[in-house]
Amino acid sequence: MADSLSGAADVLAYIPSPAQGVWQLGPFPLRAYALCIIAGIIVAIWWGERRWRERGGQPGAVLDVAMFAVPFGLVGGRLYHVATDWQKYFGPDGNAVDALKIYQGGLGIWGAVALGAVGAWIGCRIYKIPLPALGDAVAPGILLAQAIGRLGNWFNQELYGRETEVPWGLEIYRRVGDDGRLDMMGGVSTGVVDKVVHPTFLYELLWNVLIVLALVWVDRRYRIGHGRLFALYVAGYSFGRFFVELMRDDEATHIAGIRINSFTAAVVFLFAIAYFVFATRGRESAEQLQPATGRPWPWQIGALRTYGAAEAVPGDPDGVDASADSDVEGEPESGEAKDAADAEGSAKSEAIAAKATKTPAGEKPEPPAAETPETRTSPGAKATETTPDPDLAKTSEDSGNADAGAGDNGTESEAGSTATKPSGSRQNDS
Repeated sequence: MADSLSGAADVLAYIPSPAQGVWQLGPFPLRAYALCIIAGIIVAIWWGERRWRERGGQPGAVLDVAMFAVPFGLVGGRLYHVATDWQKYFGPDGNAVDALKIYQGGLGIWGAVALGAVGAWIGCRIYKIPLPALGDAVAPGILLAQAIGRLGNWFNQELYGRETEVPWGLEIYRRVGDDGRLDMMGGVSTGVVDKVVHPTFLYELLWNVLIVLALVWVDRRYRIGHGRLFALYVAGYSFGRFFVELMRDDEATHIAGIRINSFTAAVVFLFAIAYFVFATRGRESAEQLQPATGRPWPWQIGALRTYGAAEAVPGDPDGVDASADSDVEGEPESGEAKDAADAEGSAKSEAIAAKATKTPAGEKPEPPAAETPETRTSPGAKATETTPDPDLAKTSEDSGNADAGAGDNGTESEAGSTATKPSGSRQNDS
């Protein structure tokens, strides 16, 4: 009796697989795997759009770029899967046409991210948006989308690990199709448990969610940019994926005795860490995230070609007027640079004014226009000295010098000579 209860408890602790992963709606099959992929894409775009706007980007930019990135990502993911499991499609018992049946599962995340990045790069080039900044904005959403997509593996009964007796083991049901033939993905469960395995899809899902939370915390705490948050996403995912791959024993291509996905995870992890260490610190300013105005929609092919060939306008992130990045990580851009520029401009203005009023060599300084005749008249100078006309001023000066020379004590000469000193002093102050 005790053994029976213990066995029942163990069975109840196991994680059941869904009875089926495909439902027929008339002639159309509704596949859980496809729904999970679509739901993940929607979440990634929605959350990435919010994060992009919070960083100062223009609304709609993430959706525009996603029109390029998503198709490229799907193609890249499928190509990677087919390339690494080519024997399933091109081997002796394979069917090459099945390589096109993406709804049956099989998307390699490495190919999806790599080729999706190419599509994002094209979109960013067209809309003149910095790709690293966009990657930082969408990184947590992409990883959350991967976690949602892992639920599709659960419905498809795929990507599980070795057989186990742990209480959280996953039950793999035997499924058959309408024709009564074995169909583990598209069929309906017969209720027979083929085996209990490690739910590696669940391990990866939980690890992805943990890294998502870590990315959000790091981004808020240190305000990193220039693609370094995206690099942390790639490194964090690769680290976890390496160990998840060690728990799987399904058929896979090997390189030097190592599963190709483990090998890829290790290499990608090292490159991601290197980028994070050597990339520019700080975060892009809001001005650098702004694309040029008049953006065409992604499906306007002719307008896109014209738009992509146009030169960057002043103030555009790709132009020469783009503001400099902040070199201090975790701090907003300071106004000291603006103050320094203003001070430099003021100094240049003063220098230009001084140069414009500089007295040519051999000529006496011209009195300021605001001076009144009374303030310039010296005790020994004649009244004509106050006239602004240069010729009259010269005549007056000669007369004053003659009078001063005829005087007995030279007092008037001394006073007359000091009359020009205020003018010279004002020239130095200007």
